[in-house]
Amino acid sequence: MSRALTVWWDEAEVGDLALNDHGSMIFRYAKSWLDNPSAPAISIFLPKQADAFSRARTRPFFAGLLPEEKPRTEAARALGVSQQNDFGLLEGLGGDVAGALTLWPRGETVPRPDPDGNAVVQDEPTLAAILEKLPRRPLLAGQDGIRLSLAGAQSKLPVVLVDGTVALPAPGQPTTHIIKPAPQDWPTFPENEAFCMRLAAALGLDVAPVEIRQAGGHLYLLVERYDRVLRDGVLARLHQEDFCQALGVMPEYKYAAEQGPNFPDSFNLLRRVTRVPARAILALIDAALFNLIIGNADAHGKNFSLLYTPEGLRLAPLYDLLCTSIYPDVHARMAMRMGGAARLEEITLQALNEFAAEAGVAAPYVRRRSLDLARRAGPMAVQVVGRLTAEGHESQAIAEVAAHVRRRAEALVPVVEAHGAPVVATKNP
Repeated sequence: MSRALTVWWDEAEVGDLALNDHGSMIFRYAKSWLDNPSAPAISIFLPKQADAFSRARTRPFFAGLLPEEKPRTEAARALGVSQQNDFGLLEGLGGDVAGALTLWPRGETVPRPDPDGNAVVQDEPTLAAILEKLPRRPLLAGQDGIRLSLAGAQSKLPVVLVDGTVALPAPGQPTTHIIKPAPQDWPTFPENEAFCMRLAAALGLDVAPVEIRQAGGHLYLLVERYDRVLRDGVLARLHQEDFCQALGVMPEYKYAAEQGPNFPDSFNLLRRVTRVPARAILALIDAALFNLIIGNADAHGKNFSLLYTPEGLRLAPLYDLLCTSIYPDVHARMAMRMGGAARLEEITLQALNEFAAEAGVAAPYVRRRSLDLARRAGPMAVQVVGRLTAEGHESQAIAEVAAHVRRRAEALVPVVEAHGAPVVATKNP
């Protein structure tokens, strides 16, 4: 095996990700990691064992650390590797990924971040220039030794905040926030997602904190990372993995219709591995109902994650909450069926009852929770718009998303009250 990346958890060696004699990517735990009873497996799908894992077992987790679709294609072009080359992409991007791990070429010393902070602060013109080129160079792939990676089909950039100002991390430095710029074809995404994330938080759901910012006229969403934590004043990484990684699903098959995770799979996973399964299951029910209310058909298996905490595994805070139903060109087929309903407009009381059965909870609980969230969503949406306006983000896009969500919430109430009509798939005129 001539090429290998050492996988690190802080300053401890976890194992090697390598290419075998046939060019296939395999992973093997280090003996020191196996011998440490307090050292966890890095994935539910990669339990601690002495033998190397085959490519089929290795790829769901490690490929799941990489960007998808167009960002993956552009990152591969910037790095000069094939877009199918998971190993080559991780070689170029694996210095800071989702969770606690970092990947560095075998034998290379892992950079130790300066505790006094040596991130490179970006002034507004410089940040604007970065945002301008980000679609062509996702994650700043191949630039100035920067090695950053995040999953997803949208352009993103992990960054550090220094006194509230965006900075690029020094080698080895954990990033604290994620920039999500407005896609060229979907310029209202940052405002849409900011509203939905703030609404979820206002309703009591556990979500990552977000704020809307701009640089040189480029709008972006700034998301605080939940997989980072201060320990004795020093920033540290927390491990996490999404449901596709935990269930051994390749990232390109993240949708349930493509054999990706569905709700029964997801609830069974939480019941099997989380420290307090009941709490995690109720939180996932809330997430599903909230996505129904806001009209988010794109909540797939990579949009839910497990967070590894000192107390045990739990459902991670929610992220990527977006009202997709407001866009006429976006399909209404749900990434995961709810009961027998495959599309947003097919939700009926019967579908909610079947969804409750999938979760293993009583149907009356799901109906009560649906009514509670639907009845509070409309008034709370008005408050969220007010708060965003007070922050200087008054816009037609936010107002339209809020009105759309209020209509959906109002339409859900009679369905749950057993009037039997499906939820109206409202569109803006």
